Amino acid sequence: MLDNLGDFKRDYFCGELTENNIGDEVRLLGWADSVRDHGGVIFINLRDKEGIVQIVIDPSKSPEQAYEKAKRVRSEYVLAVRGRVNRRPAGTENPKLKTGNIEVAVEELKILNTCDILPFPIEDNINVHEEVRLRYRYLDLRRPQMLKKLILRHEVYQATREYLAGHGFLEVETPMLTKSTPEGARDFLVPSRLEQGKFYALPQSPQLFKQILMVGGIERYFQIVKCFRDEDLRKDRQPEFTQIDFEMSFVSEEDVIAISEGLVHYLFKKILGIEINLPIKRMSYEEAINRYGTDKPDLRYGLELVDITDISKDVEFKVFRAVAQEGGLVKGINIKGGARLTRKEIDNLTEYAQKFGAKGMAWIKINEDGSLQSPIVKFFTQKQIDQIISRMEGEKGDLFVFIADKPEVTHRILGFLRKHIAEMMNIIPEDRWEFVWIVDFPLLEWDEEENRLVALHHPFTSPKEEDINRLDEALNNREIALSFKSRAYDLVLNGEEIAGGSIRIHRPDVQKKIFELIGISDEEAEERFGFLVNALKYGAPPHGGLAFGLDRLVALMTGSDSIREVIAFPKTQKGICPLTQAPDYVREEQLEELGIEVELPQEET
Repeated sequence: MLDNLGDFKRDYFCGELTENNIGDEVRLLGWADSVRDHGGVIFINLRDKEGIVQIVIDPSKSPEQAYEKAKRVRSEYVLAVRGRVNRRPAGTENPKLKTGNIEVAVEELKILNTCDILPFPIEDNINVHEEVRLRYRYLDLRRPQMLKKLILRHEVYQATREYLAGHGFLEVETPMLTKSTPEGARDFLVPSRLEQGKFYALPQSPQLFKQILMVGGIERYFQIVKCFRDEDLRKDRQPEFTQIDFEMSFVSEEDVIAISEGLVHYLFKKILGIEINLPIKRMSYEEAINRYGTDKPDLRYGLELVDITDISKDVEFKVFRAVAQEGGLVKGINIKGGARLTRKEIDNLTEYAQKFGAKGMAWIKINEDGSLQSPIVKFFTQKQIDQIISRMEGEKGDLFVFIADKPEVTHRILGFLRKHIAEMMNIIPEDRWEFVWIVDFPLLEWDEEENRLVALHHPFTSPKEEDINRLDEALNNREIALSFKSRAYDLVLNGEEIAGGSIRIHRPDVQKKIFELIGISDEEAEERFGFLVNALKYGAPPHGGLAFGLDRLVALMTGSDSIREVIAFPKTQKGICPLTQAPDYVREEQLEELGIEVELPQEET
């Protein structure tokens, strides 16, 4: 028989009680975190969102009715408790609990609900498959670790609003049902019942609407907004994710960067008590690629890429010589102390590089006695070996690994390899925050599959001022187009891109030329982006903005391995919600209302 809550009112949260409450009668509500029977005296750790307090039911002191109920209590039963706060007997204190010096002697106990056998314990550091945790997410969220992460996420929301509102930004909502304007990831489509055959799209970002808000004279807009992309998922991607999105009128890159740095400083100081040094360092896209193989470099450790292409042009090793003479790159990484790696471990590194497209991986080991060990050293003269060791800053005990291929392939593979090596060698320092702005991105890149130029960020990013006057030249000259730099900027933290933005195109003539460069005709531009282009004709101010990936930022702030750890109800890597089993089939009559006929996979028919 269960009890009703009735007019029972909570006085305190469990974790709020202190020694100042000793002698007070209190009423508490929560879950039985654990139950222990010590020779007839029952101890229950009562838990709510603020913490845990020990309650005591002693048959010699508590009412018989309360004691009989306490004997029935099991883990995760829902309880209401009235009792008096006492100091714990000497020697029984629990320093692990905030309330470890006190306990509550129970005078009244209500069992509000029971709990079935748990699929996993409600405690931190459990060894349970993630899909099971997501299927029972309501239990997973009770774990203190998960609760702390959601509380920190809440604090990021509140602090963001405080900071941006304090700097003159207005919070404005933009539509969730909008027009499909595919340029990048796939859209999620929503069929219209009233306009059969037509579809809304869920926004990949509020990009076009926030630009229109600038045309509308809002000047400073922000929004903590849901975005949707139908793309393949990884640990740092979800089909729906959250952005801290803002846009400003009459600004340059410096203005947007200053506001962004201020927000980062405010969040880390207010929430984590960490002082971020400003201004944040900057690095050009070209420098980042050349030194680290990626535009998202992790600066917490070295392992920089070293170019030996010039040395490789005349070596007997055919792989290096052919790549060096044909315009490719031969680059390597010096793994300090790597000479201790076994041949099997080096072979594993080669296999890892091959996952990302490497044809192979060359290596040279400098043993502790100064001798060289490598399958390739016989193809080099002593002078060439000395040059390589000098260029790589080699010492006894080092291991050099090399990739030789087209520049973009060499950089990509070494970028992934660098991170893998750092993890393998355990050289990534903890509790260190390395921010860097990546600037001077190319405006465009060549897409081999589509055989056309595409925007590196998006087609609304402004070229550098000096390149705007050369747009006409670039229409018939791919090399000129690929030389253009954009007014874009990405913020990277510990090797993860946490924010990206740009100064936008505010002139309709420039926007039209960019569309031409990437192969979008006037008719297609009007169909897909006409509402924006038309808005630009009516006195659009210069404007720019930025969006933080809130999920990724919170994951880093909480030390989580995946953004799924900081989202209340995430999807799996297959885009499935184990809790609700979404996506799922719908009833035939629902499809008929929408004028949709679905072709089911053969095995599901």
